[in-house]
Order: sequence, then structure tokens, then C-alpha cells
Amino acid sequence: MTAAEDLKQAKIRSVLATDCGSTTTKAILIELRGDEYRLRTRGEAPTTVEAPFEDVTRGVLNAVMEVEELAGRKLLDGDRIITPQQSEKEGVDIYVSTSSAGGGLQMMVTGVVKSMTGESAERAARGAGAIVMDIIASNDGRLPHEKIRRIRDLRPDMILLSGGIDGGTTTHVVELAEIVAAADPKARLGASYQMPVIYAGNNQAADLIKERLADKTALTVTDNIRPTMERENLMPARHAIHDLFMEHVMAHAPGYKKLMTWTPIPIMPTPGAVGSIIHMIAKREEIQVVGVDIGGATTDVFSVFQDVFNRTVSANLGMSYSVSNVLVEAGLENVMRWVPFNMDEGEIRNRIKNKMIRPTTIPHTLEELILEQALAREALRLAFKQHKSLAVGLKGVQQERTISDTFEQTTTGETLIDLMTLALLVGSGGALSHAPKRVQAAMMMLDAFLPEGVTELAVDSIFMMPQLGVLAEVENESARKAATDVFVKDCMIYLGTAVAAVGRGKPGAKCMKVGVGLPGGKREEFDLTHGQIRRVALGLGEEAEVSVDPAGGFDVGMGKGKALKRNLKGGVVGLIFDARGRRPFALPTESEARIAKLAEWAEAVDLYDRDPRTLA
Repeated sequence: MTAAEDLKQAKIRSVLATDCGSTTTKAILIELRGDEYRLRTRGEAPTTVEAPFEDVTRGVLNAVMEVEELAGRKLLDGDRIITPQQSEKEGVDIYVSTSSAGGGLQMMVTGVVKSMTGESAERAARGAGAIVMDIIASNDGRLPHEKIRRIRDLRPDMILLSGGIDGGTTTHVVELAEIVAAADPKARLGASYQMPVIYAGNNQAADLIKERLADKTALTVTDNIRPTMERENLMPARHAIHDLFMEHVMAHAPGYKKLMTWTPIPIMPTPGAVGSIIHMIAKREEIQVVGVDIGGATTDVFSVFQDVFNRTVSANLGMSYSVSNVLVEAGLENVMRWVPFNMDEGEIRNRIKNKMIRPTTIPHTLEELILEQALAREALRLAFKQHKSLAVGLKGVQQERTISDTFEQTTTGETLIDLMTLALLVGSGGALSHAPKRVQAAMMMLDAFLPEGVTELAVDSIFMMPQLGVLAEVENESARKAATDVFVKDCMIYLGTAVAAVGRGKPGAKCMKVGVGLPGGKREEFDLTHGQIRRVALGLGEEAEVSVDPAGGFDVGMGKGKALKRNLKGGVVGLIFDARGRRPFALPTESEARIAKLAEWAEAVDLYDRDPRTLA
């Protein structure tokens, strides 16, 4: 039996997983307790890819040493992780890891038609955890020498070359290969290495592509990402990206070849691993899910709708290094609409620039916190807007349409994101995971994503999703169960459930009548008018029978004016009833009225420990 077959059949009792970040390496220990897997403890240490260590494994060992000490379990034999488990106090059955310590995976993609094979290639790359720097297409309007110059200037980690359906014309995709060959791209890391290029286009052109690129690049040929106009086949290209990322990109970072020998499965890029766990939960629960990771430099958004997984990276939207870009992209007016007091424009800009040049600082006053959370709302909103524009159905697909389709307006190329069917919204990253009050994280997500109907809200407690994502990729049932168990029971902090009524109405007009049957026989009943919001306490693990009777013009998921009655789950925040109406909802334009409305919402959900208007 091969090692892979042994792993597939093995009963896993314990897991050690690490995530090698650009600055910090995080380790977690998972153990089987009874019939479920739980997080035992975690540790972290500085990542050591730079001088004086220049060996990523040193940071891994340091993080594991902390876990070893906290768990009282021997995990290391010198510089070796003890596998498989020797006893309950020694070793683990499997070690897995993710990494973004090499600066992330930066790619360029190509396609014959930008809006068709070009976008399919972009989805394949983003789903594998890459930042897509540019799309080169036959119809992108640039001359050949401009495309060649662009490839040379950007110097990506690898290129995904696609184009054409299987058996179709080869002319255009061969021309794209000739442009790549003429650019003669150099690998970003390691002058003596060839640029990795993945060909995932028309299978009839494979030999012609090899003639033009095999000698100049490290060429890999895999299945077409768009074998027919009606079907995408992204997984072979994504697997090839993962393999080449480790072989040609991560392998150049100090110590990675050694680290790769410690784990029986490939090391995954961190964003790809996060996407994997989001996708797994959506499939397991058979629900529609959106996840977001808001970082210092980028904001990643993940979604699963209609069993289609999508991921986007907003590389210029973050809370430290990219915070000035958030202000530029959103505009000062959009940032300030979330601030419930007046502030001088010059002071705002100075504070944002200070955050950019001192990225590790955290808010020390309520005023600073409110401004940072206003920026976070805009970063999340803009990242989700970009995600919706890319998470679309296949373009170029011919459809038979009936007269009813004219009214439904369902055409290919439209976004797959349907917020009325969204069941779970998961937030991660410092601004959400480390908000001083959990209700602040809930409100940031409600204001930025504008979910409709009934949606559960959750945040990642200590950013374990990367490690759980790579664990979910192991070809072993107990490993996948471990990933799922820990994700549900230890990783996710369930905030509660939001019920949002969508529709138009005049301020003060009736929006919905709510009844909540709480545990212990207590019942709350209240009316909400258009523009109001209300929070009801309902603890973690508790459920309440909720009835919502919306006014005629409002929809809470059952159709306009139709009542909703179902059991809803609580959480550390509880239930939030949102009667702010149409999406996006409009705040008053006049400053005093806007500040009063924000203060009203803050008081209704207990957002801050004091009236924010006193900060003015």
C-alpha cells in the first residue's frame, strides 16, 4: 500500500497545523475527544524567512514549542515533528501547513475573449489563492508590443494561458502564446529559474503551445478551463497552480524545501485554504455562504451560491498598508456617513495617513475606533461590490428564452450573488475578529454587505480558517471531520441571526410586526417602522420561535407582504431586526439628521458604551 493510500485509510486522532504568515507563524493542535474533534491549544511565533534566520522552519518550530508547552504534549524530537502519534502525550498523526510568507501568489492570466475565457481563467487563479495582476486577451484593445511590455513590467510569479474551446480554432490562443514567448518573462524569485506557465486552453493547440513555450518557460499542460461554451472546468488548473506555487515560488523561500518534507500533502497558499473551508461548509450544510477576510493590505471575499465557489482579492483595500486607498476609492463623504459626530477633514486625513505609516497601531480612543470601523465598512462594501461583479454566470452561453424570462431578467453574465438566499455570513480579520464588542462586528457586516431576509452572522475567533482549510483538503474522512468539527465548535463565534426587511417606505411608516418566543416561556412583541433597528438578546446555543409580519411593500424572504415564521438561532449578539428598507439604504444627507440617526441605531443595539455624539 502506498503512503497516499495509507493516509486515506488512517484513523486520525490528532492534528498539528501551521499557517506561515508574512510576519507571524501560527500553530494549532487538534485532538479527538470522544467522537468529536476539538481545538486543544494554539501558539505563535515570528516568521523567520528573513535575516538573521533565513529559514521558515525555525518560526514553525518556535510556534510548535509554544503549543508543546501549553498542551503538555511532546511534539518535537530535536528539529523534527513527531509523526505518527506515539501516545496521548507524544506526537501527532498528521502535520499540515499553509503559507503566505512568500508575499502571496501573483499571477497574470490570458484568454481569447476577455469576458469569457479571460474571466474563467481569472476565476481559476483567484480560486487557487492568487492575486490576478492583469488579464491579457486577444480583444483587450492593446497592441502586441503593449502586451509584451506589460508582462515584462509586472513580472508575475506565474502565467495561466487559456483560450478557445476544445476542438475549436487554434489561431488566437497560439498568438497569445507567441506574445508570452516574445516577452520572455523572468521569474520574480530566482534569476536562474524559468517562469512557470500553465496551459489550460483548447486541447487541439497543446502541441503548438509546446513548440513556442517549452524551451523558454517551465510549461505545464492541463485540462481546458472552458472545454465548451456551456461548461467551466477550473479544478485541474487550480491544482496545477498549487503544485507550481510550491515548486517554483515557495520553494525559493529559505527553508521551504525542508518544510515540504514534513507534511504528506502540499502546502497551500493561505487564501486558497480559507476558500476551501468556506466551500466545504457550504456543501456540508447545503447553504449559500459568504466569507470575508479583511487584512492590512487586502480584503478577500469568498462565496458559494448555486454550488459555485468564487473568490476575489481586492489588493488595494485594507486597514493598514492600504487604508489610504480605501479613502480614495470610497471618498471622504462615504467614510464620514458612518461617523456619528463632526470631524475636521484635515484631521481625518492625518489620522488615516498615520495608520498607513504605522500599520501595527490600534485605536486607543472611542473616536479612533469609530473612524477605523467606518473605514472598515467601506473597505468591505467596495470589496463585496467587486466580488459581485466577478461572481457571475458564464458569458457567451446561448439560451432558449421564453416570454416570462423577459420579466425575470435572468441572463448569463449576471451576478450569482442572491442576498435573499444567503444563509451564513462569516467575517475574519482584525477589524471584525478583534472588535471590542461583538455587536460592532455584526453591524459592520450588516452595513457593508446589506444581507436580505434571514442571515446567520459569525466571525472567526482566532483566524484558524487557513489551517482548517488545508486539513479539509486531505484525502481522509477523519481529517475532513476534524476540520468541520473544529470550524463549527471552536473557530466560529456565532453572533446570532439578522432579519432584514427589504422594500421602500416613508420614514416612520410601518415596516414589520415582530413576535419572539424566548426560552423559558417569555415572549416579546413589538412594531418596527421604516428606518428602525432592534436587538433582542438570545444566547449562544439558544433558539427562539420568531414571527415577522411585514407591511405590504416589504419582503423578509417569503415574498412581499408575506409573513415569516421559523425558529432562529441566537449567539453572543442575539437577534437583530433590520427595518432600514431598500438596499442600499439611504442615510439623511443633512449632517445633524444623519448623526441623530446613527446615534439612534447605536443605542438600539448597544453599539458603544457611551453616546458617540459626546465625542464631537
